[in-house]
Amino acid sequence: MRIGHGYDVHRLVEGRPLILGGTVIPFEKGLEGHSDADVLIHAVMDALLGAASMPDIGHLFPDTDPAYQGISSLNLLKQVYFRLANQGWCIENVDVTMIAQRPKLAPYLTTMRESMATALQIGFDQINIKATTEEGMGFTGSGEGMACHAVCLIERSK
Repeated sequence: MRIGHGYDVHRLVEGRPLILGGTVIPFEKGLEGHSDADVLIHAVMDALLGAASMPDIGHLFPDTDPAYQGISSLNLLKQVYFRLANQGWCIENVDVTMIAQRPKLAPYLTTMRESMATALQIGFDQINIKATTEEGMGFTGSGEGMACHAVCLIERSK
């Protein structure tokens, strides 16, 4: 068994949709990035890749490659899943903490979990997503950006 940890952060900007966990969330700002900037999925991908001792998403899906411009992070998550599966890894669980002052994410957590469980070919009960604020402190608390931590447990298939 191996444990992985992932962390990502993106700036909030006007003129982009807010996509978290593969779910479009109604909000006046979205996350800045080369892909769809889904900070939640990016943290999960890095946790999974780290647990398997594989290169991180910046190496696998560089922001200098036009092929990844605007790409859905759910599609990238599926690619990460196949990389792990091809090396004989099974995902036991994924646990995520999303850090954002606004908007309230609770109404969207179930949809996010469903989308990600489907992409990772795991059960709904194998992925958990929590959301918290930083009580108005720091860049997430001021609404400048969002951050996400993810941990996972993977195991070699038998």
